[in-house]
Amino acid sequence: MDNSLNGRRALITGGASGIGAACARALAARGAKVVVADVDASGAAALADELGGTAWTVDLLDVDALGALSLDCDILVNNAGVQKVAPIEEFEPAEFRRILALMLEAPFLLIRAVLPHMYANGFGRIINISSVHGLRASAYKSAYVSAKHGLEGLSKVTALEGGEHGVTSNCINPGYVRTPLVEKQIADQARLHGIPEAEVLAKVMLTEAAVKRLVEPSEVASLAAWLASDDAGMVTGASYTMDGGWSAR
Repeated sequence: MDNSLNGRRALITGGASGIGAACARALAARGAKVVVADVDASGAAALADELGGTAWTVDLLDVDALGALSLDCDILVNNAGVQKVAPIEEFEPAEFRRILALMLEAPFLLIRAVLPHMYANGFGRIINISSVHGLRASAYKSAYVSAKHGLEGLSKVTALEGGEHGVTSNCINPGYVRTPLVEKQIADQARLHGIPEAEVLAKVMLTEAAVKRLVEPSEVASLAAWLASDDAGMVTGASYTMDGGWSAR
């Protein structure tokens, strides 16, 4: 039994489903006390009950409230995200700002809130769930790609500042993961590319990958659990691709 995270407290945003839920399960299985943070109150509570953790119902778009927080946790997984697929000329400015607030400003504010505790204890793990789109671009995803590229930079700055305090900061960069977020994109992608929905996976989502399948949330979570461990103490400022070879091109 792996108890490598016994005594650690982990906060996972977007933790009620998808990658976030998988990360919560993986960290809890290794002994961490998890805080499942999500706007979905019932989903967060159900998973927290299952894992013996706690739920935090939070709207990460309320950036003023986040700016006033001080959080005592040892592991922070910045995972919450949304997607909008549209050409730039049709992309609503308010939606662009909303996505950047949720996926870049909120992670900054949460990192800011947890670092004093981590610095005081000489240990911390910041794990940012980025994307292959943090390293590569795709058409029709201006806000998402911009936010993920920004998250990559934020993660590296955090690594440089946190190194002397025992705090690491890294990104995980999966390709398309089998989550509700990806499933919701299929209709939009079919419309924009003029193809049937049944062809979106092969002709759009997996066309660049050498391994022609979706990433499983548990695979992302297994990497997050390793990054949270003592074994990864010298790993910081890095971006770990898990994209089936997409970014090898």
